[in-house]
Amino acid sequence: MTATLLWQDDFPLLRLEGPGARDFLQGQTSADLKEIPEGVLVQSCWLSATGRLRGLLEIRMDPTGADVLVLAGEADAITNGFDQVIFPADRVRVSAGRRQQRLQTLPDADTVAWLLPGQGLPKDCSDLPLADADALEQWRLLQGWPSSQELTGDTNPFELGLARRISLSKGCYLGQETMAKLASSGGVKQQLRCWSSTAAISAEAKLGCNGDRAGVVTSSLEVTPGQRWIGLALVRRQWLQEAELEGPEGQCLILQRPGGFQDPPVSAGSS
Repeated sequence: MTATLLWQDDFPLLRLEGPGARDFLQGQTSADLKEIPEGVLVQSCWLSATGRLRGLLEIRMDPTGADVLVLAGEADAITNGFDQVIFPADRVRVSAGRRQQRLQTLPDADTVAWLLPGQGLPKDCSDLPLADADALEQWRLLQGWPSSQELTGDTNPFELGLARRISLSKGCYLGQETMAKLASSGGVKQQLRCWSSTAAISAEAKLGCNGDRAGVVTSSLEVTPGQRWIGLALVRRQWLQEAELEGPEGQCLILQRPGGFQDPPVSAGSS
């Protein structure tokens, strides 16, 4: 993908109302929100207590609370998860139900914005062609943007290349202990990689290297009928330096690092 396209879609939006919204989100999400100015879009994650990724979020603080846009994950599960841990002393209440128009330029996110109802496109985006479903999926796979196939409840943000969404310096938050341990040990067992092949490979196919189990395909897309497929795979740590892996029927998969992948922290003592 070389030409600039526009990704425009609507996403579930949660509303947190009350003076305690910032402190509540500080303890429930992975970004450090303490000094973030109102109106700035902040990329964050919602994790399980054991550090598994459950949702990708975009947060915007305002004078009376915060809006939380769910980029990926189950909005109802996030709403219920917040509700279950809110106490009167938190001075916040959460509600859901509306959707928010969002736009982003591709392949690089030079422009990311939320649109008000009836608001037109920014001037620098008004002449850009909209990305269709195929172009958007190709971008997702080449960038390594996780979707439902990668957000299975069994992966953590470092494995999926989302290190910049994780604060390692702020205080306690949901999943923080696991993130800190992974960062200090360099201990992620697998990482997300792009793959391409001239043979069909389906999602959930096991990948091998010299007879050893090396990973699993999470996403697959036929980009040239009968000739070329691309996708994403979780590759085990021991085989991350391999240029190629084998599919279950001997298919050759060429690997590359996703364009948007952010390397996990590496401790001084890890290899």
